[in-house]
Amino acid sequence: MANYEDYDKELENRYKDVDSDEQNGGNESHKTLVGYRVIIIVLIAVLGVLTFQHFRVTSDIKENFRIERDTLNSQISGLIAEMDQITATNDSVNNELRANILIERDKADSLMTKLRKERSINHSKIRQYEKELGTLRTVMRHYVHQIDSLNTLNKELAAQNTRYRKQVAEETKRANIAEERAAEMTSQIRRGSIVKARGITLLAFNAGGSSVKKASRASRLRTDLVLSANELTTPGGRNIYVRITGPDGMVLSGGPDCMMDFEGDAISYSAMREVDYQNEDLDVSIYFSSTVELAAGEYRVDVYMDGYHIGSGELVLR
Repeated sequence: MANYEDYDKELENRYKDVDSDEQNGGNESHKTLVGYRVIIIVLIAVLGVLTFQHFRVTSDIKENFRIERDTLNSQISGLIAEMDQITATNDSVNNELRANILIERDKADSLMTKLRKERSINHSKIRQYEKELGTLRTVMRHYVHQIDSLNTLNKELAAQNTRYRKQVAEETKRANIAEERAAEMTSQIRRGSIVKARGITLLAFNAGGSSVKKASRASRLRTDLVLSANELTTPGGRNIYVRITGPDGMVLSGGPDCMMDFEGDAISYSAMREVDYQNEDLDVSIYFSSTVELAAGEYRVDVYMDGYHIGSGELVLR
């Protein structure tokens, strides 16, 4: 009996040990599971933070690219506007230079169109657009320098032209004054060289050569005059013309061939005589023979020489 009791106690103690071990093992498994859950939660939180940061960084990069693209677009537009203004406001832009600027403008238009259509932008493409824009600016600076040089040259030429025009105007004025003075002097000399006639008288004679006062007896008219001495005129042969006008105002013509030039017109004359004038007083008589009966009234004689009217006289016949 004693042996069986000892055996039962031993089995009871063993069962107690087994239950204790199982209880201890369950506690350890529970602790491990809780640890795993904590780690997973931490990893999820870290992943969320990283995802948020990645999204924010990506958004910042896209925004920066958008700003850089807008900046490039604005710079290209400004360059195009500058090209248009240069060709529109500079008269010194010649055809060849204008054509070159238009070529660069087309390149700028093409670059801006390409940039606007760009869907995937990155640092490499931004740098490429900036490089092309820089090339266009360099070319335009070269053209602007040429235009500035042309403008400077044009201003200098305009200033020289103004000076030359002023000099020409002054010289022209001096020449005109000199010409006027020369013309005046020539006119004075010409007027001074005119030989004047004085003592002009018109007389009537009959067929026998006697002086008469009645028109019915007169058949010839004689003009007496004195050519005054003049040292300024050229000596030599001279033609003296007399033009006698009757009471009816008609010229007593010496014939159809008796025409002389006076102030650009051909006029008839009554009689002409050639004399040798030597710058001294010279008495001259010129006869006119009438083919018609003379009428009573006042007669006038005008004397011409060297294209000038040099004197006149009157006669009244009864």
